[in-house]
Amino acid sequence: MALFGSLGEKLNHIFSKLTKRGKLTELEIKEAMREVRVALLEADVNFLVAKNFIAKVSEKAVGEKVLESLSPGQQVIKIVNEELISLMGSENSKLAVSPNPPTIILMCGLQGAGKTTMCAKLGFSLKKQGKKPLLVACDIYRPAAIEQLRIGAKNAGVEFFEKGTISPVKIAEEAVRHAKKIGCDTVILDTAGRLQISSELMKELSDIKKTVKPTEILLVVDSMTGQEAVNVATEFDKQLDISGVVLTKLDGDTRGGAALSIKAVTGKPIKFCGIGEKIGDIEPFYPDRMASRILGMGDVLTLIEKAQEAVDQKEMAKLEERLKKNQFTLEDFLMQFEQIGKMGNIADLLSMVPGMAGKFNPADVDEKKIDKFKAIIRSMTTKERQNPEIINGSRRKRIAAGSASTIQEVNSLLKQYEQTKMLMKNANNGKLAKMFGRRF
Repeated sequence: MALFGSLGEKLNHIFSKLTKRGKLTELEIKEAMREVRVALLEADVNFLVAKNFIAKVSEKAVGEKVLESLSPGQQVIKIVNEELISLMGSENSKLAVSPNPPTIILMCGLQGAGKTTMCAKLGFSLKKQGKKPLLVACDIYRPAAIEQLRIGAKNAGVEFFEKGTISPVKIAEEAVRHAKKIGCDTVILDTAGRLQISSELMKELSDIKKTVKPTEILLVVDSMTGQEAVNVATEFDKQLDISGVVLTKLDGDTRGGAALSIKAVTGKPIKFCGIGEKIGDIEPFYPDRMASRILGMGDVLTLIEKAQEAVDQKEMAKLEERLKKNQFTLEDFLMQFEQIGKMGNIADLLSMVPGMAGKFNPADVDEKKIDKFKAIIRSMTTKERQNPEIINGSRRKRIAAGSASTIQEVNSLLKQYEQTKMLMKNANNGKLAKMFGRRF
């Protein structure tokens, strides 16, 4: 599901009406702003945040520059985009690093927000950046918490520390000493949560804070709770002086209220967001990229980063060499499918492509079809993959049976392969650049 799908659709509908008009009156802009305000409130954005946002946009949008411009609708969208970025924090807020290692990150939040899972994801992300994290089990109350974190650490390929059910303050203290001993430069403390904020919970977190003096105190909140997430953030900030927020479940049925309100209400930045269930489904929070995605403008930079992480550079270099010789086999085609799979959910990837907002229904993106295509290619012999032209009727029948497919599905794969091969050939000959030269 695309991020903030419902809010994005409503805003796109509102702005599409504006861009169709050659000229805009002040009344038309004010009417559009009323619709935007309703859309924000329906997305569970804080009432005062929505009110102030509309006031700022309206003030800029009814100015002479906009009303007299050749494309007033586009000017209004530009203003909304700028104000959305400002609302969410203007720029990416990076993790602070302690000058005297280890950097200590205290992760806190209510039960059910996804804190333990996010600890593992953050550990995995930091390991990819060359850090050596240690995950620490300070939640001694939830029976499965310690084991869940142990499994998370194993999946992330990072160090793990636990001391059973002794005092969480003592566990944190011993973990820091252990980190120094084994050379870990980052300690991530998975603390206990409660179903609701309590003085008992806050005292425990305050005691841990006083004892180990964390570099970062990150509050993990469930983005699906909308305005309630903002209330939780406000209270935690008041008691602990948090340094940032981590939003989980941004891939779910998220209305957007938390992401659009937290920074404005608490003054504390969103630093990361969870966008799926896999260990690698964590992204730094970039306000400008998030605003673009909400407005259906895509998110090319995140798409490029995902591609760079997923693509095997050695394999791509080999493919480039083969393309120079006009060689593109079904084995190359299979490799492309596998690289795309590593990048994440295809519907989410498509939502990052500029201009794709509203052009496809995420429910229509059938990832099983790609799995089927991969199974068909794997059912072929090496000779068939390297020389697809030899795949006659009897071979197609055998391949279909071997991959639990139909002959029509085999034909569909071969047709898509030929189209891709032609596209690759054109790109290699420079024709593609000429074809799209005017657009880019």
